[in-house]
Amino acid sequence: MTSTDYRSQSLAPRTDTDAWWRDAVIYQIYPRSFADANGDGIGDIQGIRGHVDYLAALGIDAVWLSPFYPSPQVDAGYDVSDYFDLALEYGSLEDLDALIADLHEAGIRVIIDLVPNHSSDQHEWFRSALAAGPGSPERDRYIFRHSDDGAPNNWGSLFGGSAWQPVEPLTGRSRDRGWYYLHLFAAEQPDFNWSNEDVHEHFRTFLRFWVERGIDGFRVDVAHGLVKAEGLPDDDLGPDRWNVVAAEDEDAAAAREKLPDVGPAFNQPGVHDIYREWRSVLNEVGPDILMVAEAWVPTEADAALYVRADEMSQAFNFPFLTAGWDAAELRRVIDVSLAEYGAVGAPATWVLSNHDVVRHASRLAYPADLDTNPGIGPNDPQPDAELGLARARAATLFMLGLPGSAYLYQGEELGLPEHTTMEDEARQDPLWERTNHLVPGRDGCRVPLPWTRDGVSYGYNTTGCTWLPQPEGWGDYSPEAQEGLEDSTLALYRRAIALRRERRLGRGAVEWRASEPGVLFLRNGVTGVVLNTTEHPVTIEDTGRPLIISWHSADRGGVDATETVVLPPNGACWLDLPQGGPDGGDPC
Repeated sequence: MTSTDYRSQSLAPRTDTDAWWRDAVIYQIYPRSFADANGDGIGDIQGIRGHVDYLAALGIDAVWLSPFYPSPQVDAGYDVSDYFDLALEYGSLEDLDALIADLHEAGIRVIIDLVPNHSSDQHEWFRSALAAGPGSPERDRYIFRHSDDGAPNNWGSLFGGSAWQPVEPLTGRSRDRGWYYLHLFAAEQPDFNWSNEDVHEHFRTFLRFWVERGIDGFRVDVAHGLVKAEGLPDDDLGPDRWNVVAAEDEDAAAAREKLPDVGPAFNQPGVHDIYREWRSVLNEVGPDILMVAEAWVPTEADAALYVRADEMSQAFNFPFLTAGWDAAELRRVIDVSLAEYGAVGAPATWVLSNHDVVRHASRLAYPADLDTNPGIGPNDPQPDAELGLARARAATLFMLGLPGSAYLYQGEELGLPEHTTMEDEARQDPLWERTNHLVPGRDGCRVPLPWTRDGVSYGYNTTGCTWLPQPEGWGDYSPEAQEGLEDSTLALYRRAIALRRERRLGRGAVEWRASEPGVLFLRNGVTGVVLNTTEHPVTIEDTGRPLIISWHSADRGGVDATETVVLPPNGACWLDLPQGGPDGGDPC
């Protein structure tokens, strides 16, 4: 069954057309790296509480908190051992309650991570499953299979190697010989069996528990991975997925386009039944509760399946993130996204950075054909910091001018680049070890934030202990270093978010205007949004006065109070368009 066929099965009328999240600007907080109040080197809830005023001044509508649950931290908290508590290194449930209250008082909603594809191997269910033995109800909560000929199929873990772990070495019992359990990620992250009713009830309880504590929404991790193909057939790519990532021949390049989005382990139709179930639960416990899908699926049409009226609210627009500095591809993604999401009455949801990808201030510093995913190491070509920041500021300004919702990743409002020279000994991402040091991993985008220009950890804490090392000069990006500077990246974000709300751009629509190749010019209401991806200045005439520019005012070129704007290379701006707009609409 094709995506289009499946979508036609559920087109219920929407009742969320005025929901807060349809045009929200949502800020991702990675708690471990945001701010550390007790000085142990790990960010915590009290650290976040100390910066609520900063978040409010930024102008965001909500924060998304990455996992804070008890966890062995094999995969940065995405290996959850208790879904109903807070890890001790982050604080207590009472601390979290206080943070939720602080944020709500500041007018900021709270979204948390929901990790339903797998648990930690330290979760009480999995420990009970190993103890109970083959064929037990405890084991049926996970995906155990028997095979006398090695792994039950050829599936590969996204962290390297086989996706199957033999059980006998863990239990030391002969009756477990030939038994394996499935882990699409680390071996310490066994996949749940979503054919088991206990699993369904566990997550229904989870949703109710956290909404009752004041949570306003959920970001669903690996939303496309919960249901596996019937019979667990072989995967065309096999167990050595990251060998495909590292290879440089044409066949490998074509195969990379399939990672990690297709195959029998992902994007199966049955996932949608789960999200209908969850939507029914959320409709019972609170109004306008957000669910956003982290679904790395092949097309915008596939992503739109997750945001039908009786399923999710939003889905991250990863094609927009991966479009790079390519005007034609950006326009294609925007057009297709607005059409596909609009067909089911959902808003588009734009994103440029998160905790799993190279920060866009560094990613956009490279040629379009150079793949930085996942991670940049000291022996890789290094980014052009000045070029990357110019493009990042322009890309963000352009993104915030689009209708729909937008997600920001902590530190991008400071112009933070990737830490690309981290020493190998400091790396903690399981990708690094489990790919035999083939893949640098995601640590470079997870480095603790700088808050002050100076100090032992640039204001992250007072002890200088940090769970990942901060690069030299990190304090130059800090809020303290940028406050009061009209041209700072922080000032640009604050002003753009405020103007976006004032002009209701998130509730608007895209009307393309004529422009030369490499330049995107659209009208959103009475606001013009222009992006220049070329290497030469571009003149936009008879458009109305400029509202905000991405480049430094010392280089402002022809931008003044007139109605002619000269965009420098790698620049973007918003314009106050006259009613009716300029002539020359694009007929395409």
